[in-house]
Amino acid sequence: MPADGLNVLQITDCHLYADPSRCLLGINTLETFDQILEQALREAGRPDLIMATGDLVHDASDSGYKRLLGRFKLTEIPTYCLPGNHDQPGKMTQLLNQDNVHCIPSVQAKDWSLVFLDSTIPGSDGGRIDQRQMALLKQLLEEHPDKNTLISMHHHPLPVGSRWMDTMVLEQPQAFFDLLQKHPQVKGLLCGHIHQNFEATYQGLKILGSPSTCVQFTAGEDDFAIDPAPPGYRWLSLQADGEIVSGLSALPEIPSGLDLASMGY
Repeated sequence: MPADGLNVLQITDCHLYADPSRCLLGINTLETFDQILEQALREAGRPDLIMATGDLVHDASDSGYKRLLGRFKLTEIPTYCLPGNHDQPGKMTQLLNQDNVHCIPSVQAKDWSLVFLDSTIPGSDGGRIDQRQMALLKQLLEEHPDKNTLISMHHHPLPVGSRWMDTMVLEQPQAFFDLLQKHPQVKGLLCGHIHQNFEATYQGLKILGSPSTCVQFTAGEDDFAIDPAPPGYRWLSLQADGEIVSGLSALPEIPSGLDLASMGY
């Protein structure tokens, strides 16, 4: 990770459980989360902050969130959590918003404003930036026009070319993108949800999607398919001039037990 800029570690789609021995598609999600966090902090040194972009606890259990909180507290690094479709936003705020771990809509650091949106729809796997979140986003953009801005959410704002995954893309995103076009300080969008690398440019914005700390989905498939790629994470170095430098890293190998024959979860 470059020495200059605002250095960020993205951790996403951890899918932890109340039971630490439980597996998702044959993978113990707590074990791979611990391995990824240890590797990321070893490789990245000490980032300025960590962003955890949703689907943090698969069963939205209190004990799952408390276990996650304990891991993040040990890093002593400011950590910002936002919800995914498997999370419960209210419970996250109640249990995770303490010490160096935060569930808040925005933070300003160095030359950047980081905005954390809740793209969840209760009872749905899909995503939406509803009127309340749109109003909050507008307010935050107007409050910090002089700061480069990165917006993070769980759901992917653009189709990624996978038919089954794109049934869960952000709904009706045009009003969202129209708002961003009025605020040139917005430089990029970061998401989780897709369990794979995705990089694109749309209306001048850098769009980044990232691998999961547990199981990866095969890119470009019409139907659900598991990619035998190891768990991973993304790092970002946000430069003072608005450039977003980013890369991926992964465990050396896929943990044993991955159920490649699964047709869903």
